[in-house]
Amino acid sequence: MTPASTTPLRLLAAPRRVLTIATRTLATATPDPTDGITKRRRTSFTDRLNSGPSFSDFLGEPSEALELPLAAAAAPPPTSDPRIRTVITAKGKEVVRLPSWLKTSIPQGKNYSKIRDDLRGLQLHTVCEEARCPNIGECWGGSNKAAATATIMLMGDTCTRGCRFCSVKTSRRPPPLDPHEPEHTAEALSRWGLGYVVLTSVDRDDLADGGARHFAETVARIKKKAPQILVEALTGDFMGDLACVQHVARSGLDVYAHNVETVEALTPFVRDRRATFRQSLAVLRKAKESKEGLVTKTSIMLGLGETEEQVLAALKELRAVDVDVVTFGQYMRPTKRHMKVDRYITPEEFESWRVKALDMGFMYVASGPLVRSSYKAGEAFIENVLKKRVRKADTAIAEELLATEGGGEKRAD
Repeated sequence: MTPASTTPLRLLAAPRRVLTIATRTLATATPDPTDGITKRRRTSFTDRLNSGPSFSDFLGEPSEALELPLAAAAAPPPTSDPRIRTVITAKGKEVVRLPSWLKTSIPQGKNYSKIRDDLRGLQLHTVCEEARCPNIGECWGGSNKAAATATIMLMGDTCTRGCRFCSVKTSRRPPPLDPHEPEHTAEALSRWGLGYVVLTSVDRDDLADGGARHFAETVARIKKKAPQILVEALTGDFMGDLACVQHVARSGLDVYAHNVETVEALTPFVRDRRATFRQSLAVLRKAKESKEGLVTKTSIMLGLGETEEQVLAALKELRAVDVDVVTFGQYMRPTKRHMKVDRYITPEEFESWRVKALDMGFMYVASGPLVRSSYKAGEAFIENVLKKRVRKADTAIAEELLATEGGGEKRAD
């Protein structure tokens, strides 16, 4: 009995060990927890992403297949001018050196320091600083106060639009307007004793009137404190509200400026989507119609990829709405986050555009690599033109009064 009883126990013990081993080997055969879940269909973007370079490709040496497209993308636009040079960076990229005619000196001078300090004390902003204008040292540091020029930027330093060429800060909800800004601006300008001042502003699409009343109030206060100052207003398009354009044009200013910035074909790629070339033309037309004798002005950047035919077409459109002054300047990339420069325009080309625009009937044209919409060379000319108009108007009024008095004396006789 005893041997017979022990043998089955051994037979039972062996399968028990086998079952234990079998259980471990089959542990991976558990049910899939994702069974019954519908997987999202792969998109074309995912396919392109998966077929592209992997993370290891960026850690190691780039392959020949990747190196060619990258080099082609980084290559600068071709140029035939020997003065425009290219260099190879430490990373092996070929870049275009900044031409000598676009290099400026470090801003300095007593007038520059005084204007800067006054702006800080009154908490005012200028487009000269916010947009990193290369002419700030020349404009602020004039040989005398009357020669110096500053472009005050109203309604804060934050814009509701995001143009691809501009370095001004952007936000959907900028801080509220400063109700004391018109008075502070007028006070600062009366201190400086400038002969000509430019007022501009960020776009404020968050306001019902786009800031037109604030703009007009500032002009009125400046004229009240310093009536001898000639005021240019460089405004936005007020979202196409022409009543706002008219309100600013009749506030007492002397020059109404609004920039089309580029040709019509490039406008969707350069400016914010809410700005259009046709809308800008409507603004300039309405400003001209709102006040007799008002000088209208606009600016075009070159070097964005425009063609000669496109620029000529834009100039014809501007003359059709009776624009008086146009300026041409080189587009310069503020930061690496902005549009790349398509090419650098030579001084000779800028001179050619100046001659062509004058031949088309513009009253004045400022054209050069460093020219901007509020460049002081253009303002000096406009200042003289406006002063001559004022003198002629005063002379006509005096002659009319003398004629009236003379007629009265004859009737009394």
